[in-house]
Amino acid sequence: MKMIPPGQPIAHGRTADIYAWEDGFVLKLFHTWFPFEDVEYEYRIAQAVHVSGVRSPAVREITQVDGRNGLIYERINGETMFALLKRQPWKVFRFGTALAQYHIQMHTCDFNAEVPSQKQKLQNKIKRADALPVHLKPKLLNALESMPVGNKVCHGDFHPDNVIMTNNDSVVIDWIDAAKGNPLADVARTSVLALGSASTQTPGMNLFIRLFHAVYLREYFRFNPNGREEYREWLPIVAGARLSENIPELERWLLEQAGKTTQRGF
Repeated sequence: MKMIPPGQPIAHGRTADIYAWEDGFVLKLFHTWFPFEDVEYEYRIAQAVHVSGVRSPAVREITQVDGRNGLIYERINGETMFALLKRQPWKVFRFGTALAQYHIQMHTCDFNAEVPSQKQKLQNKIKRADALPVHLKPKLLNALESMPVGNKVCHGDFHPDNVIMTNNDSVVIDWIDAAKGNPLADVARTSVLALGSASTQTPGMNLFIRLFHAVYLREYFRFNPNGREEYREWLPIVAGARLSENIPELERWLLEQAGKTTQRGF
């Protein structure tokens, strides 16, 4: 049986720990409660994303170590954008611009593999969101139904802590929420993540996150200037879907955003 490598993990996560493995690779070792079907799912998604042309770590194989399931990934030597931003906040304009450029590159890639539909995932989340008032849930579902679909690679959880920056390039990690869909819905998800986080912070940090977000949006829509109106239509839909994640400190803010929905064409 393979054994856990000696020493401490490189990183800890809710579902897995990351260990150094053979030269050029890392082991993502899932906790025993994490279902094997979800490990297989992540493996398929990671393969599909890498093949699509998105800058992401290659996944080599599924393995088992000390009775725990794991994935062997290409090792990327660098730091997350979030860690760098905390240490170098004066580079907020540089990092906000870079985040948008990485998102733009991702959204040029078609998802030709059998992967989940973004619209279906959003629909399922809205249906599961118990915090949504009875009158609002059908409005969001109707609004979602009217929105354009797409076939592009969409991350579903794109933020600075999921971008590893190296000396020469960057890669995007953590693809478990990836889907085939509309890039503007994916941008809306990043906005909901950023602005929701800002709403829970001190005034100074709130302002800093909003500045970072504004730089990101400005750069993204410099390349897609005609997408702003549709992006705004996605925001309440995505906020309503995020309520399914049951984050108490965000519930009031998310309900306010979800309540701004309007059905396309009305």
